[in-house]
Amino acid sequence: MTLLNAQPEASTAWPLDRHGRPMHDLRISVMDRCNFRCPYCMPESTYGEHFTFLRNDERLNFDEIERLCRLAATLGVSKLRLTGGEPLLRPQLAELVTRLRRLDGITDLAMTTNGVLLARHARELREAGLDRITVSLDTLDPALFHRMSGGRGALDDVMAGIEAAREAGFPHGVKLNTVVQRDVNEHTVTDLVERFRGTGIVVRFIEYMDVGNHNAWRADDVVPSQVLIERIHARWPLQAIPPKYPGEVATRYRFVDGAGEIGMISSISQPFCGGCSRARLSSEGRLYTCLFATGGTDLRGLLRDGASDETIVDCLREVWLRRSDRYSEERAERHGRRKHKIEMHYIGG
Repeated sequence: MTLLNAQPEASTAWPLDRHGRPMHDLRISVMDRCNFRCPYCMPESTYGEHFTFLRNDERLNFDEIERLCRLAATLGVSKLRLTGGEPLLRPQLAELVTRLRRLDGITDLAMTTNGVLLARHARELREAGLDRITVSLDTLDPALFHRMSGGRGALDDVMAGIEAAREAGFPHGVKLNTVVQRDVNEHTVTDLVERFRGTGIVVRFIEYMDVGNHNAWRADDVVPSQVLIERIHARWPLQAIPPKYPGEVATRYRFVDGAGEIGMISSISQPFCGGCSRARLSSEGRLYTCLFATGGTDLRGLLRDGASDETIVDCLREVWLRRSDRYSEERAERHGRRKHKIEMHYIGG
C-alpha cells in the first residue's frame, strides 16, 4: 500500500532527457521582486512602481520548497541554488537554508545575489549551512554601477557584502558574475580582474544573453569571451584548466603567477546546452527546464491539491524525460527570429 507523502526510494536509474542529460541541479527562485532595475534583466521601463508582482500567498512557502527539493533529490538532484529576483528580499531566508541543508542527497547549496543586503546576512547564511555565494557585480565604477543597476544600487554596499561573505568563510567560496556588454562596461573588465586577483574570489565574465523579452538584446552588443581572454592574458598570463565536474558552465583559467583564477561563461559564442543538467523552479511553483523556456509545469497546483509524493515525483520525472531544450545551440539556426521567453528575474539566472 502506498502511503500519502511517504518518502519515495531514491534510484540510481535517474531520468535522462531526450539528449541524454541528467537532472543534477535545481535553481529555486524564492522571490520574484528585486531591489535593482538592471536594464538587461528588469528594466525600469517595464518593472516600474505600478508593476504587479506576486502576492505572498502566491509564492511557494518554505514547506513547499523543502518538499519539492526533497523529492527532486530522489531523481538525482544534488545541487540547489537559491535565486530571485533578489533572494535576500525573502524574509527568514536562513531558515530555508537550514531546512534544505538537512536533505538527504544534497551536496551543494548555493545562492546568487546582487549583494546589496549581503553584509547583514552573510554570517547567518553561513551558519545555516550555505556552501557558497555568487554575487552579481558588473563594474567597479560607482557611476556606471549606479546606472547599470537602474539607479537603485550603491557599489559600496555590494563591496561590503562581498567582504562580509569572504570573512564568513563559505566552504566553497565566493564568486562574482559579471555580464559584459559592448560599449557599456567592457572597458572595466580588467579593473575587476586586478581588484580580485589574489583574494580567493573568482570573477566569471558572462556573455550578454538574450534572456527575457525586454532587454533589447542585439548580437552586436555581445563581447565574445575569447576577446576578453586575450585582453586579460596580455596583462596577466593565463592557462586553461579542466572543469571541476561534467557540465560546468564556466570555462576556467588560472593565472600563471598563482594569483587565483577567472571563468568565462560563453552562452553565445560557445553554447553549452549539451551538458546542461539544470532545472528551474519559479517563485510561484512552475518548473522550467531551460533559462530560455517559453512555458513551465505547475507544481504549486499539485502541492496545494494534496498530491502524494509519488504523484509529484512522477510529474518531475515525466517533465525531465520529455525535455529536449537546446536553445543556445538553436539560436543561430533561427536567423535572428526570437521567441517569447520567460523573464530571467522570474526563474533566476
